[in-house]
Amino acid sequence: MVGDNIQVYTFKRGFSADIERVREVLKANIPAEITENEGKYAISYGAFKNLYVWLDGRKLCVDSESEMNVSEDVAFETNKRYRKFLQEATGYTAKERLKKAKKEVGS
Repeated sequence: MVGDNIQVYTFKRGFSADIERVREVLKANIPAEITENEGKYAISYGAFKNLYVWLDGRKLCVDSESEMNVSEDVAFETNKRYRKFLQEATGYTAKERLKKAKKEVGS
């Protein structure tokens, strides 16, 4: 994968680390064709030139490449869909994900 923005997320209790479930959540939130290559799902949509999603054990991994030449509206709408996808996939809200990330780096 090409991107340099890999993010790793844990799943909340009760949210299974099942790649097919994650794929369905991705499909429900981002209206783009999903391709699969070696266990990684890829889409291109809105402000995402490429978005890759896969599992590493019980962790959700996301790698993205941004499309820089999009309008503010497109960027906002893409971000809104992405945040909703992450919440439905992991069970954590944006605020909870930020809190967990800060805790993991010791801030």
